[in-house]
Amino acid sequence: MQKSKPSSFDNHILKRLFKLSNPYAKLFWFTFLFTILFALLSTIRPYLIQHVIDNFLPTKDFRNIYIYSSIIFGLLIISTVFQLLSSYLGALLGQLIIKDLRAKVFSHLSKLRLKFFDNTPVGTLVTRCISDIETITEVFSEGFISIMGDLLQIIFILGFMFYESWKLTLVSLAVFPFLLIAAYWFKERVRVSFEEVRNKVSELNTFVQEHITGMQIVQIFNKQDEEFEKFNTINKAHRDANIKGVFYYSVFFPIVEIISSIAIGLVVWYGAKETIVGEASAGVIVAFIMYITMFFRPIRQIADKFNTLQMGMVASKRIFTLIDDVSHVETSGDLPLESLQNQIEFKNISFAYIDEDYVLKNISFALNKGKNMALVGATGAGKSSIINLLSRFYDYQKGEILIDGIELKQYQTDSLRSHIAVVLQDVFLFSGSIYDNITLFNKEITMEQVVATSKLLGAHDFISRLPNGYHQSVQERGLTLSMGQRQLISFVRAMVVNPTVLVLDEATSSIDQETEDIIQFAIVKMMEGRTSIVIAHRLSTIQKANEILVLDKGEIKERGTHESLLQIKDGFYTTLYETQFKK
Repeated sequence: MQKSKPSSFDNHILKRLFKLSNPYAKLFWFTFLFTILFALLSTIRPYLIQHVIDNFLPTKDFRNIYIYSSIIFGLLIISTVFQLLSSYLGALLGQLIIKDLRAKVFSHLSKLRLKFFDNTPVGTLVTRCISDIETITEVFSEGFISIMGDLLQIIFILGFMFYESWKLTLVSLAVFPFLLIAAYWFKERVRVSFEEVRNKVSELNTFVQEHITGMQIVQIFNKQDEEFEKFNTINKAHRDANIKGVFYYSVFFPIVEIISSIAIGLVVWYGAKETIVGEASAGVIVAFIMYITMFFRPIRQIADKFNTLQMGMVASKRIFTLIDDVSHVETSGDLPLESLQNQIEFKNISFAYIDEDYVLKNISFALNKGKNMALVGATGAGKSSIINLLSRFYDYQKGEILIDGIELKQYQTDSLRSHIAVVLQDVFLFSGSIYDNITLFNKEITMEQVVATSKLLGAHDFISRLPNGYHQSVQERGLTLSMGQRQLISFVRAMVVNPTVLVLDEATSSIDQETEDIIQFAIVKMMEGRTSIVIAHRLSTIQKANEILVLDKGEIKERGTHESLLQIKDGFYTTLYETQFKK
């Protein structure tokens, strides 16, 4: 991953970042106002203390001392309230903005083609949606507004210092160049360190997500120790990156304290001489010591906050790059698909997932309404790719797909998919109830429809025996259910929407014989009068198909009914059939 450079801190990203606060403009300006007021009130206190020391202490004017002490205490309380409001509103603003941004990013991800997810690790996307966006909140809570407050406080402090004594001000600022050098060194080192930390976090997220998902494989092959070593290597790299940042902080802050102490020493040394000759007063020296302490505190914080701002902008750049990438966004036509009136037709379709490595080559067939077609062939023959193209998960490079004589790409994507129900071999269930996994939160689907469909497919018996029935909670990916039970739920999920086109992608391959017997009759009933495509490696499930396409290496080698294909001596289908049913 390319490292960000200082040039990544540009006005374009900053402007775009702060456009996110437009819906909360009032909150932004209130935060800014309280920050300014806090900076101003903080710098008034040393001036008042100087006034008390020079004017009221020598005369022992206790009345004015009490009055000014009360004013100073009141200003302290008020400035504390302003600081609290500034911090709280800044954090609130950040949380509101990242809530909107995270929703925008997730919405964008949901519109991307599957090809994008094929080439992008899930852990990287998790980092973008969680960690990177979380970094942006600090731009508003600890970044830009806070930096502006610190800069204003520095300006106010310098104004009071020059007003009191320009000579003492110049003496105290003699060490300022050294402070700038130290701050620049710190900013550059920490910037690189933070960027490295972000990259290592992304690697950790990717590794952990992948291996938790595949933990069963790790344990089956007894690879816990080897995978732990891989994790430990990434974990150590993440630790080392953080330690670098800790080291730079450990060096920078003591340096600032030393420079600050030298500045105070210069003020005491030169101020004492000025006091002796009557050019300065004790109150001015005390005020200057306070001003210098206040001056160096925001200087020290600005270097740190600038890195916070810059890292927020680096994260923003990553997120904006993701959002701006429309090359993988699903395109959609304008024509709604009401229903399948005539036929689905593939005409000379060629398709490749990568470049011109075609997995489908010159595929042509027609499937009339109400008919069913079976696709058979070895793994990698291109069967599932045909389904992916029909659902527009991917776009083909050559040829055309027609539905009722109209090119597939002219239909609205969501309208197209609403008429196609796909049952996959690998069933995915979300964390939640069985009912929610069936309806996918479609409020138009009633419990009565779910129960009726479940009874039709033979799923009602096992669901009703669960402690909470249809409201039984399943864990992530439905691992608390058997493979057959998960498959039955996926059947109900597909059929409850009453699809026009039914696709079974080896949907019974992972089901035991008893479960398969339960749903075979239901499958036949579901396919009656419904346009269906069945991908199956068990030839017993497709013998009654109206047409069978035999694919090999992306090409249609044979086509016909079960009986006609068996008549082809030494044919692909005949060989496959004899292999499965020979005793």
